[in-house]
Amino acid sequence: MTQPNSIDAVQNMLDAQGYVCGRALATVVFLSLKLGRPLFLEGEAGVGKTEIAKALASGLNRRLIRLQCYEGLDASSAVYEWNFPAQMVAIRTAEASGGADRNALQTELFSDEYLIERPLLQAMRPDESGAPVLLIDELDRTDEPFEAFLLEALSDFQVTIPELGTVKAPEPPIVILTSNRTREVHDALKRRCLYHWVDYPDFEREIQILHARAPEAAEALSREVVAFVQHLRTEDLFKKPGVAETIDWAKCLLALDVINLSPEVIGDTLGAILKYQDDIQKLQGSEAKRILDEAKATLEPA
Repeated sequence: MTQPNSIDAVQNMLDAQGYVCGRALATVVFLSLKLGRPLFLEGEAGVGKTEIAKALASGLNRRLIRLQCYEGLDASSAVYEWNFPAQMVAIRTAEASGGADRNALQTELFSDEYLIERPLLQAMRPDESGAPVLLIDELDRTDEPFEAFLLEALSDFQVTIPELGTVKAPEPPIVILTSNRTREVHDALKRRCLYHWVDYPDFEREIQILHARAPEAAEALSREVVAFVQHLRTEDLFKKPGVAETIDWAKCLLALDVINLSPEVIGDTLGAILKYQDDIQKLQGSEAKRILDEAKATLEPA
């Protein structure tokens, strides 16, 4: 599929994949595609940063390549590794057969046959369907040396393998970087990207998202769920529930054949929206009823 030629086309494409977004986010996605610039998305966990890369890949019919970041991630793990066990087998086989040419064997061992491609190298390879979508997820979990490496890789869209040389992307991949902002990412990397803060959606947009992701949920239940979660985000919690938790909770309630929220149902299913025991304890007893009453009071007739 060709890239969308307008902001409205981006919104329509994402909407067709079940991803509901506002015009500001659609605009920065359009500019990222149009200008070939990486897109850096920051926001709380569960607000849809990762999902936009999935929706883009699906909407454009491109391959999605995901680099999940973690503490201690280094360039070699992100780019390539050599298949050491297979190399050892080849060495022993050559020794057993006798008369192995050392130079020829070394050339063979460090060839594509024994190369394990990791996400960054995969993203530099040509693809029949077009440049892939490269998702560099939760960049804030890595450290500054890896950021410095990415700075070079994303500037030139190439990586170097000492034994094989430089691999340059024939067409730059569509790059989406995400961060939950557990630490600040260096300005030098941000300057290479277009930036957008992905916030929690307002009530109406979260209803639209829930309709797209859990269409079987009744209107009344959907409105109660979203109103309760939105009020819950105003409480003093260690980890506020994201949109992902709203969707998960609605699906749990559907599995239990719940028609309307009650303090008892909320107490039984809190583990779907809150992931820390301290937060769950705060909503025990009358607290859940208080928040539910406040949420219902704000609802207009559907």
